[in-house]
Amino acid sequence: MRTINVLNIQRISAADCARIEAVDPAVRLTDAAGWFDGEIRDTWPAVTAARYLAPTAAGSGTRAERDRLLAEAEVILGGWPFPLDLRARAPHLKWFHQRPAGASNLLRSDLWGSDVIVTTSRGVGSTLAMAEYALAGILHFAKSLDRAALDRDGPFNHRAYRPLLLDGKTACVVGTGGIGRDVGRLCAAIGMRVVGTRRNPQSGEPLPTGFSEMGGSGDLDRLLPDSDFVVICCQWTPETNRLFDQTRFALMKRGSVLVNVARGEIVDEDALAEALERDHLRGVVLDVYVGEFEHLPPQRLWSDPRVLITPHVSGASDEDRHGGIDLFCENLRAHLAGRPLRNVINWERGY
Repeated sequence: MRTINVLNIQRISAADCARIEAVDPAVRLTDAAGWFDGEIRDTWPAVTAARYLAPTAAGSGTRAERDRLLAEAEVILGGWPFPLDLRARAPHLKWFHQRPAGASNLLRSDLWGSDVIVTTSRGVGSTLAMAEYALAGILHFAKSLDRAALDRDGPFNHRAYRPLLLDGKTACVVGTGGIGRDVGRLCAAIGMRVVGTRRNPQSGEPLPTGFSEMGGSGDLDRLLPDSDFVVICCQWTPETNRLFDQTRFALMKRGSVLVNVARGEIVDEDALAEALERDHLRGVVLDVYVGEFEHLPPQRLWSDPRVLITPHVSGASDEDRHGGIDLFCENLRAHLAGRPLRNVINWERGY
C-alpha cells in the first residue's frame, strides 16, 4: 500500500491530528508543531516572533532532524509564520496547505511561484468573527463611541456626539469572498443597503444574501460616492496594492467610515492621513497596516482619535469555527485520488 508522508508544522489539536490520520490508511502524519520555532525567530522580524511565538519558544530537534522531516514530506500543513525555505529543503514536496486565508502571507517564501501546489483556507477561515469585527467598527464610529474615550476625563462634550442611524445607510464591501459575504449579511440584517465588488462577478449569478448589487472591480469608483461605510475584505495582489489611494479617498462620501480587515498594503497610508487631515472621513478602523509584521503602526495614524487600530485580531473569538482543517482533509482525499484541489493559488493572479 502506498504511504503518503504528511508533515504538520502548525499548532493544531490532537483531535484535528486524528481527523487527518482518519482520512485514509495511507496517511502517515508527523506532528512537528513548534519544532521550527527557533528558525522562525531567527529569520522573521522581531515583531512577528514576539506576536506569534511564546517568549521561550526555541524549537525542537536538531537542524539535521528537521531537515529529514522536510525531506520526507510529500504534503505539509503549515500556518503563520513558517520556515521561508521549505521548497529548498523539501525535495519531494508536492502540496503545501496554508491554514490562514491570505495568499500574500507566502510572498517572502521560496514557495511563491514554485512548482509546488499551494492551497489556502480562503473562504473557510474565521469569516464570521471577522465580519462581526467589521460591524463593530461600523457601530463604533456610527454611534460616536470614539467620543467617549476622549471625554473620559470630563466634562462631556455633548455636542460633539453625532450618532448615525444605520437603517437605510449604504455599506460597500470590497471583496465578496467568505469574509465579505458575511459582512454583507450582517450589515443587511440591521437594515443597511449593501453593495459589493468582486474581481470577476459571474453574469446571472444570484446575489449573496443581503446584497442589493454586485459589481466588478471596475465598478468601485461608481459605488464609493454613495457609500456611508466601506469595508475592505479583498486579497492583497498587484491589482489591489494601494487600491485606496488619493483618488479613491476623494471619491468616498464625505463623512464616511473605512474598515480594513484585509491587508494594510491595500491602503495608501499617506493618502489616508491626508484624507483625515482635510476631515473627509468620519472614522477609520484598521485591523491591519503596512508592515504590521515588522513594526508598530505609523504614529501619524495611531495618534489620531478618529483611527482605531488593532493588532490583526479580527479573526479571533471564544469559539473555533475555522474551517481550515475541514478543507485540508477534503483536499487530502482529492490528492490521494488524483483529483483537483480547492483553493489552489494562481501565482499570476496572486491568490
